[in-house]
Amino acid sequence: MITFITAIVLLLLGYLFYGKFVDKTFNSDPNKPTPANTLTDGVDFVPMNSNKNAFIQILNIAGVGPIFGPILGALYGPSAFIWIVLGSIFAGGVHDYLTGMISLRYGGAHLPALASKFLGKSFSHVVNFFTVLLLLLVGTVFVSAPAKMINELIGNDTSVLTIVIFCIFIYYIIATVLPIDKIIGKIYPVLGFLLLVSAVGICFGMFMYGNPIPELTLENLHPKGLPYYPVIFLTISCGALSGFHATQSPIISRTINSEKDGRKIFYGMMILEAVIAMIWAAAAMSLMNGEDLTVLLANGGPAAVVNKIALVFLGTVGGTIAVLGVIVLPITSGDTSFRAARMIIADYLKIDQKQLKNRFMVAIPLFVISYILTNMDFGLLWRYFSWANQITAAIALWIGAVYLYQKKTHYIIALAPAFFITSVVCSYLFYDPTIGFGLEVMTANLIGLAMTIALTVFFFIVMKNRKEIIE
Repeated sequence: MITFITAIVLLLLGYLFYGKFVDKTFNSDPNKPTPANTLTDGVDFVPMNSNKNAFIQILNIAGVGPIFGPILGALYGPSAFIWIVLGSIFAGGVHDYLTGMISLRYGGAHLPALASKFLGKSFSHVVNFFTVLLLLLVGTVFVSAPAKMINELIGNDTSVLTIVIFCIFIYYIIATVLPIDKIIGKIYPVLGFLLLVSAVGICFGMFMYGNPIPELTLENLHPKGLPYYPVIFLTISCGALSGFHATQSPIISRTINSEKDGRKIFYGMMILEAVIAMIWAAAAMSLMNGEDLTVLLANGGPAAVVNKIALVFLGTVGGTIAVLGVIVLPITSGDTSFRAARMIIADYLKIDQKQLKNRFMVAIPLFVISYILTNMDFGLLWRYFSWANQITAAIALWIGAVYLYQKKTHYIIALAPAFFITSVVCSYLFYDPTIGFGLEVMTANLIGLAMTIALTVFFFIVMKNRKEIIE
């Protein structure tokens, strides 16, 4: 387990050293007033302590992504660990931290409002569309996935599945419209503990079971021969770099008491999510080879793999508890997905959210559309979600690059991952035959790289002539 243990240590060192460097680069100021205290409204702007905010943040961002994605990524073999470690330290952590802290500096603004300020008002309409689309896809995925896992636990039954979906939607509606401290603020710390217990349980289960985790190799072991670049960077998003987090961090930027908590809440929880991703990827590789994993995924999807890992490593009782911890993840990200969508649409249309009827007016159409989307094929839904997710991550990192450039500080910490993930999503669009153009992978990669270089040149031209935006 040398590769696995080394990866965990590197993640912790990344938080201690690179996370501190990112915080210093941003120049967080514990004396600056935060939106939670200056804009308190008892609904979305509510001061909460750092521990509660951290638990809410990890549950917000850690849907099934850091479990399902790494399980699918495990098909590539141990090379998947490289992206989880480097991606979370140098891309995901930076992405989450900058999104949350810039939002905090601008009154808890969501991604479209930040895009309007830093990328231009005309572009903000595009960002609004992509952000709401992503949140709808995330919310729908995080209804379907836990419903199927619950159904598999108690026995496959179509009528039971329908009831479970209905119950999850009812909870989502309540959590979306009520003040954040009434439901989310009270139950998330408890659910966060369950999440951590399940992850730690699987980790110990691997050690006790004794199956070796494959050591690092750069060879692509995917049974279907899918290319590492650009596919794996969309397969493993949560746990490395995820644009969905850019929609969640502003929720917490409205409840933070002090800027000094930002590194722990935003960068730190991204690293914790990466640790969870490492555990599930390692567990899948330890228990099954690529061909066996492919068969199980084909027959039951990632949910079936989760059940098998939990039951083999922890037994019936422990495995059931671990699966419940996994079920918690999508449910606690789905509710805040719809909550963030409500807030973004309300901000865009300037609909006051202090009145309950206004919150329902915005939220109900979202749930109707999401219910319709639950009838889509899960694999196709996941693919659209993954691409929209990384497009959003690229937008958030470009915003971070603009902000840091104008502050005359180390903007490269945002520009480098922005360049990388932009080239990935452009290449994937030209490569993938389902949602893109189906070109040969090398051709697609060259086109994606050329487009990204052109965008980067445009970035420097615009930045050279733009006046600094003062907070």
